[in-house]
Amino acid sequence: MSEDRISRVGRVVAEGQTDFFSRPVPPPAADEVVIRIRASALCGSDLHIFRAKHPSVPLPATIGHEFSGDIVALGSAVTGLAQGDRVTVEPCETCGACDACRRGDYGSCDALTFIYRRGDGAMADYITVKAASVFPLPETLSYEAGALIEPLAVAVHAVRRADIRLGETVLVLGAGAIGLLVAALCRRSGASEVIVSDYAPFRLEMARELGATRTVNPGAGERLEDAVRDATGGKGADKILECVGRQETFVQAMTLLRKQGLATVVGIFEQTEITIPVMKLVNNEIRVQGSQGYCWDFPIALRMAEEIGIEKLITHRFPLTQLQQALTTALDRNHNTVKVVLKP
Repeated sequence: MSEDRISRVGRVVAEGQTDFFSRPVPPPAADEVVIRIRASALCGSDLHIFRAKHPSVPLPATIGHEFSGDIVALGSAVTGLAQGDRVTVEPCETCGACDACRRGDYGSCDALTFIYRRGDGAMADYITVKAASVFPLPETLSYEAGALIEPLAVAVHAVRRADIRLGETVLVLGAGAIGLLVAALCRRSGASEVIVSDYAPFRLEMARELGATRTVNPGAGERLEDAVRDATGGKGADKILECVGRQETFVQAMTLLRKQGLATVVGIFEQTEITIPVMKLVNNEIRVQGSQGYCWDFPIALRMAEEIGIEKLITHRFPLTQLQQALTTALDRNHNTVKVVLKP
C-alpha cells in the first residue's frame, strides 16, 4: 500500500464544534482491510455526540459509523475479498471470548464497542476495519444505500426482538430514520396496523409511503390515544417500539399497550434515569425490553434494502468538508431532515 496515503478524519471537539485532523493510513494488519469511503451517513448517536449529550462518548470523539466504499488494501490473511470490492461494514467490535460471544450472541459482548469510539470514525477519506466485519454491497445498491445498511440493521434487530406477528397492531413512537425503518419492517412482517407518531408532517408522509396504516401528529392536535383506541377497539397496541429516547415516550409506550403487550425500547436516552408508572408493569402484566445495535442482522438488512427503497430516507447530501454544516442541518427541524449523507 502507498506510504503517502493520508486520511482526513472528522471529529467533535466540543459541544457544537467539529474539526478535522489528518493522519497517514498504515498498511492493514493481517486480518484487516482498508476502505476508501464513498458515502457516510449521520446517525442519531452522532447528533447526541455533537450536542455533548451521548451517555457513553466523552469529547473529543471521532464520529461516523454508517458507511460504504471500496476496498483499497487487504491484509495478508484476508480471503474472500478483493481490492476494488464495493462493501459496507458492521462497525461494532467484540472480544470473541466472553460468554455472550462464545454462544454467538456477540451483540451482548461484555466488551462491545464501536470503531468510532476508538478513534477510527467514518467521517473520513479512509478507514481500516476487520475483514470479518465487511459485507459485499450488491450491484443493485448504490454507495448511498450501502451507507444506510447499518441503521436498517438496527431496525431489523428491533423488529426481530419485538417478534411482530400476523395481524398485530403495532405503534411506532418517533419517525426518525430508525422509526421509519421499523415501521416499514413491521408492515412487511405481517402487522395489519402500523401506527406512527411524530411531530413532523413530512416524516409522517414518508411513514405512510413506507407502509404505515395510520399516522398521528400530536403537534397538530391529534390524539395518539384516540388512534390506538380506534385501531384496537380500546384494547391497546399489541406491540410498541419506542424510537425517540425520552421519558414521555417511554411512558406512552407503557400506557398504550394492551394487557400482556410488549414494548421494545430502541431510542438513545440522554437522561440516565427516568420516572415510570411502575404499577402498569404489575397490573397489566406488560413486558418492556431494550434493543441495541444488531447481531446477525446485516445479511437480512442487505436483502431488505432494495425492497424498502432505502434511499428514500436521504434528504440531504454534503461534501465531507461541510461536516459542521451537515450536523447543524440535521439538528434544525426547519430543514426537514431524515438522513444526511456526506461524501469525501
